[in-house]
Amino acid sequence: MPRLAGMEIPDNKKIRISLRYIYGVGPKNVQDILKAADIDGERRAHELNEDELAKIAGILEADYIVEGALRRQVAQDISRLRDIRCYRGDRHRRGLPVRGQRTQTNARTRKGRRKTVAGKKGVKGMK
Repeated sequence: MPRLAGMEIPDNKKIRISLRYIYGVGPKNVQDILKAADIDGERRAHELNEDELAKIAGILEADYIVEGALRRQVAQDISRLRDIRCYRGDRHRRGLPVRGQRTQTNARTRKGRRKTVAGKKGVKGMK
């Protein structure tokens, strides 16, 4: 597996797909990086020589926040929202959807598995 600035990428895939394995690099970023490095996106990652890999790594380090630094920045942003006790921070704290989605149904990804509450349907003896 080729290494780009401490990041592993798959070597049997096309370079335009391999670069997307780096956290924080998406399709548009890959397109821009390969254009700046003047590399064909259809070539396989293992076909690139050291100079081309170094050129890609240099562009990534200079222009993009990726991997650990990006994860830290996102975590700091979320903790800042929690600290200032804004609505979005409260939603993060409670583990609920942050961006206005409904929660009566769905939202299982954020809320986790169902917690069944006994006796919720109907209480016996009451009319």
